[in-house]
Amino acid sequence: MNMPWTLARRTAREAAKPLDAAELALPDALGLALASAVRALTSQPACDTSAMDGYAVAGSGPWTVVGRVAAGEPVPSVVLRSGEAFGVATGAPVPGGSESVLPVERCSVNGTQLRENRHEPPLLGRHIRRQGEDWAAGDELVPAGTLITPAVLGLAAGAGHDTLLAHRRPEVAVIVTGDELLHTGPPTPGKVRDAIGPMLPGLLTRADLTGTTHLRDDPAALTDALAFTQADVLVTCGATSVGPADHLRRVLTELDAEILVSGVACRPGHPMLLAVLPDGRCVVGLPGNPFAAFAAVLTLLHPLLDALGGHAVRPPITVRLSDVNAHPHDTRLIPVTRSGGEAIPVGHDRPGSLWGAALADALAVVPPGHEGEVEVLTCESAS
Repeated sequence: MNMPWTLARRTAREAAKPLDAAELALPDALGLALASAVRALTSQPACDTSAMDGYAVAGSGPWTVVGRVAAGEPVPSVVLRSGEAFGVATGAPVPGGSESVLPVERCSVNGTQLRENRHEPPLLGRHIRRQGEDWAAGDELVPAGTLITPAVLGLAAGAGHDTLLAHRRPEVAVIVTGDELLHTGPPTPGKVRDAIGPMLPGLLTRADLTGTTHLRDDPAALTDALAFTQADVLVTCGATSVGPADHLRRVLTELDAEILVSGVACRPGHPMLLAVLPDGRCVVGLPGNPFAAFAAVLTLLHPLLDALGGHAVRPPITVRLSDVNAHPHDTRLIPVTRSGGEAIPVGHDRPGSLWGAALADALAVVPPGHEGEVEVLTCESAS
C-alpha cells in the first residue's frame, strides 16, 4: 500500500542524521548549514559611536570644541563637560559625557566656538549608537541549521568570527537505467531521450554530485552499482515499478537494504522509493517518467538532503488554489505559477513530460478533498 505523501516526506526527513561538521573559513562555508549558532564575540557597537559626521556635545550651546576624533581611532580620553563639543566622524567613538551628535550640516564653527544653525535644542542621545545597542557579547545572532548566505557571512564577520562550524555537503551519485534511453540527439521509434539525467544536477545544489552512471536494464549491473558506488546518497532513475525490467526492489532486498518508502500515494510519482543500505548509504529511487521523477525529487530527495546537510525545517509556503479536481485518495502535485498569493495551474502535467514543470515556478501539493490554501514546493534547486 502506498504511503501518504505527508508521511513519506516526513520519513525522508527523518531517515538520516546531519553529516559531520567542520570549522571552515567564512568563504568556504557559503551555502552550507550552520552546525552551531553564531554568537556575538563582542558587543555591537563595542563602544558609544557617532552615527553622523559632526560634533558630539554635552549640555546646551554654544559649545567650545575641545578636540576631534576620526573613525578607527581609540576612544578619546576626555570626558565632555556641559558646554563642550568634540569633532567626530561617522563610526568614530564619542567621548564620555556625550549627550548627542550635531550633524555637521547643522553647525557653524568660528575658531573653537560651535553654534547650531537651526537654534533647536539637541535631542538627548540623537545620532549616538550606544555600546551594545545592536547586540551584547554572547547573544545568539543566527540559530544552528540556518543556511549560510552572503548576509550570514557578513554578519558573522561583523560579530568577530573568522570561521564557522558547518555541516559538510552530502555527496550524491546518480544511476540512470533503461535500455530505451538515448543520451544525444532526438528520440526515435522505440527510443526516448534521457530527460532525468540532465535535469538532476540543477536540482542538487545543496549536494556534491560525484558522477552519473548509465546502465542497461541489468539487475547484476544495478547490484554492483549500488554495492560499490561511494556516496552518501545513491539516486536511481527508473526500475522502481513492478514491470519485468524494474529490478530495484529485488536488488535492494538482496543487498539487505531497509526499504523505508515503497510507493507514495501521489500523482505523479507514486512508484518512488527510499531505502537505507546496511552501511548507512541512502537510496532514492526515482520513477522513469521525467515529471514523476521531478515530483519524487521534491518529495523525497530534497528533504533527505536537507536532513543530511543539517538544514533546519522551514515553514511551508502556502497559496490559494481554486478547484483543480482533487483526487479522491492520492495527493496531486500540480505545476503552478504564483501571483499575489494565488497559484495558477499551467497544465501540461502528464507524468512523462516536463513541459508543465518547465513553465512553472512551483508544484502545488493538492491533498485529497482539497479546499482553499495548499502548500507549494518551489521548482528551483532546493525545496
